[in-house]
Amino acid sequence: MILLKVFQKLGYFPAPKLIPGAIIGHIRGEMELPKDLVPDITPRTLYKYHAAIRTHLKINGDIKHIRHVALKAISEVVLVMDDPADLINVAIETLVKENCELPAFSTLDLLVRHLRNLAHQRIFQTVLSRLTEAEQALLEKLVETNPTGYFTEFNRLREAPKSATLTHLEDWTTRLTWLLSLGNMARLLEDLAPAKITHFAAEARALHADDLRDFTLPKRLTLLVCLIYQETISTRDEIADMFLKRMSKLHDRAREELERLRASERKITEHLVEVLADLLQTTTETEDDAKVGSLVREVFQREGGIATLQEQCEQVSAHHGNRYQPFLWRFYASHRKALFQVLKVLDIHATTADHSLMNAVTFILEHEHDPKKYLEATIDLSFANGDWLRTIQKRRRGKDWFIRQHLETCVLTYVATELKTGDLCIRGSEQFADYRDQLLSWEACEPQVADYCQQLGFETSAQGFVENLKRWLTEVALEVDRTKPENQELVITEKGEPMLKKPLRKTAPRSFAKLETAVAERMPESHVLDVLCRIDYWTKWTRHLGPLSGADPKMEDARARHILTAFAYASYLGPYQLARHFHGEITGDMLATINRRHVTVEKLEAAIRDIINRFNRCPLPRCWGTGKRVAADGTQYDLAEENLLAEKHIRYGGFGGIAYHHVSDMYILLFSHFIACGVWEAVHIIDGLMKNQSDIQPDTIHADTQGQNLPVFALSHLLGIKLMPRIRNWKDLKFYRPSKDTHYQHIESLFCEEAIDWELIQTHWQDLLRVVLSIKAGKVLPSMLLRKLTSYSRKNRLYQAFRELGCVIRTVFLLQYISDAKLREIIQQTTNKMEQFNAFSKWLSFGNDGKINALTTEESEKHIKYVDLLANAVILDNTFQLSKILKELIEEGWSITRDELAMLSPYMTHHVKRFGNYVMDLETLPQPIEDDFPIPV
Repeated sequence: MILLKVFQKLGYFPAPKLIPGAIIGHIRGEMELPKDLVPDITPRTLYKYHAAIRTHLKINGDIKHIRHVALKAISEVVLVMDDPADLINVAIETLVKENCELPAFSTLDLLVRHLRNLAHQRIFQTVLSRLTEAEQALLEKLVETNPTGYFTEFNRLREAPKSATLTHLEDWTTRLTWLLSLGNMARLLEDLAPAKITHFAAEARALHADDLRDFTLPKRLTLLVCLIYQETISTRDEIADMFLKRMSKLHDRAREELERLRASERKITEHLVEVLADLLQTTTETEDDAKVGSLVREVFQREGGIATLQEQCEQVSAHHGNRYQPFLWRFYASHRKALFQVLKVLDIHATTADHSLMNAVTFILEHEHDPKKYLEATIDLSFANGDWLRTIQKRRRGKDWFIRQHLETCVLTYVATELKTGDLCIRGSEQFADYRDQLLSWEACEPQVADYCQQLGFETSAQGFVENLKRWLTEVALEVDRTKPENQELVITEKGEPMLKKPLRKTAPRSFAKLETAVAERMPESHVLDVLCRIDYWTKWTRHLGPLSGADPKMEDARARHILTAFAYASYLGPYQLARHFHGEITGDMLATINRRHVTVEKLEAAIRDIINRFNRCPLPRCWGTGKRVAADGTQYDLAEENLLAEKHIRYGGFGGIAYHHVSDMYILLFSHFIACGVWEAVHIIDGLMKNQSDIQPDTIHADTQGQNLPVFALSHLLGIKLMPRIRNWKDLKFYRPSKDTHYQHIESLFCEEAIDWELIQTHWQDLLRVVLSIKAGKVLPSMLLRKLTSYSRKNRLYQAFRELGCVIRTVFLLQYISDAKLREIIQQTTNKMEQFNAFSKWLSFGNDGKINALTTEESEKHIKYVDLLANAVILDNTFQLSKILKELIEEGWSITRDELAMLSPYMTHHVKRFGNYVMDLETLPQPIEDDFPIPV
């Protein structure tokens, strides 16, 4: 029975001595056998038991058949998937489906490596056969040594983007032209899976030129082709990013100029009034019309000239109309050449039937070298708003004209705006590609609709979906209205403004202080490096790190180097500073090489996932939360100024980027992103849940004000996620009525006059489901989509549908929020854990003043993942130690309640050492961990 139950769980027969005693005891108890009965299995009886179980379960144990099934399964996906672990998982899933006994892991590992190597050799030969001799020679020159001894061309290929200055923008447009001159790489990589291209490009990027020269010609050229292909795509994205940032900067400077002129408005206005008075005086004193004209010109000349006076009139007019657009030109002039070059090197196209903006782009490019100030108004400017039209258009000699410089700034402004919203796209880009092409077709979505709607409790028709929404909003609003007299926390003032009374602060019981002191005294002192070693012993997280080629590390001390590398980057000491304080034969170059050639964001995420899964098996975290809730928030990290991601953040008050974390209500970090300061954090809030592949799978997100907007509420609902943020000025948000004729007795003043446009939601129901099913299929990320669905998306009907659905969901949430004190308390508690985690992780990243010196987005992301790994390792270690101490206290007679356990936190740092000369001990094995902690009811 022991062998049967273990086989059913694992799919193979482990050695009897490896089966944990807890499993044997459980099975013995379920069978009601004597407690002193122990299994006594000889090799002969073991063979018979295996045969009997295979027959009973109809399992095929023929090793030849098993190898054949595994080989076939791996062969079908080896050209599409790249990670050896993914290929092994495919083989295991197929073997289980075919009722085959799982072979030893080493057998599957050898099969995967053999087939993967054959597939790669075939790819290398295919790419080589498509290259002409001239193309091969051009690629070979990239890794040739120049007279100075540096591999300049290959270094240029791996160059990181810098900050979005005008000079760097010009450099990067030149770089794109150079990359395109190397040839059409898409032709050479035709039919090659994107996963393979990405893998080969990452491998090439991690190498130096002399490393590439050691490879065979087919592999060397294929890696170069993939790297050039990926760099061309990313360069387009980076140029677009720089373009958007430069345009934003120009607008900021124009607004600042308007504010400056506001201060000096009185002087300019007084001057213009004086000029007008002078003109009137001159006109009244002279009756000769011909002489009046010459005198008027004298006045104009004396007061600075017609051009100066005209500019002053425009400034005053712009001020009174609150228009800053006329001031853009004076800052744009120095950027004109570079911005026009951007329009030329990027293949920009409209994604809608409205081509008026692209026609305007063509128009200004045709007149790039036209010295005229005025251009005849021959194109449609329907894309521009009234302020821009008043700035651009001029009536002269009975005809309409455009002021050229203002037309150019207008067109470039709208190009930037519509690139953000997705109304324009860049061919050959990734971030700015047409997201509509990435969505599944409705024909592919339709068969999935019934199952998906049933899973989430939605109606399978547009009409039914809308009727359910309307009923839900109506019922919640009526219930809140009915219970308002009993809701003492909600106060509606005479002006109709809602207010929530602050809840009474809960104080910890006296017994908790005693417990907290006892726990603190018993927590064993430990160094951060020791924690990483212990957690690796228990979780084997370092197994995910290794050469990007997928081969096993050639180093004998690979585990030690991987742990040291993680600590060096997580603590922000860096590889060279850590090497100075480490007693051992480790240099900074060794650790830097490990980071470059053995570690990727994906590998770190896999290591973090192992730690999360081990944490989830601990009983104690169940006292801290359910695992069904997660808090999302960002914390600012300083970056090198040359990093393209770095920006000044108004809210955080620093210069750098934002680590956007998703922290479980059980305190453990589930996922994180590294984003620019100028990005609205809400667009990344769903990504964390979609990318989280750990055993902890929350369905409710809590965030702050930055973590919500209407499209996010809508998309969360359609994905089956409950968005419940802590909104700072919630009373300023609109409550929408189910219909215009709906009124309430007690909460009428909360609602605006607007009602939900149910017809709009029903009309675009298929479009909404198409987006959601595409996200579920991994075709598009929520963040990429939400970046497009902004208030600037005036042409995008999909945005309007998402916004309208968001009005429904947010109104329901706000009604629940103001009527449920317990919900408000849970939201507050969960978001507080998020803020505590930010402080905890910052405490662990103590080196270099917490500044990330990486220049690329990928390296910045890796730095954050290193910190996440270290933070989760300390959290897990603290949880282990807490469980052990609490168990000892209970055994000593302490009476500990569940409420007291809930007040404890694994973010303790008083016993953790960070500084000193570092020593690593991998020989002493940690004590075994017991997961039988008794949780009080």
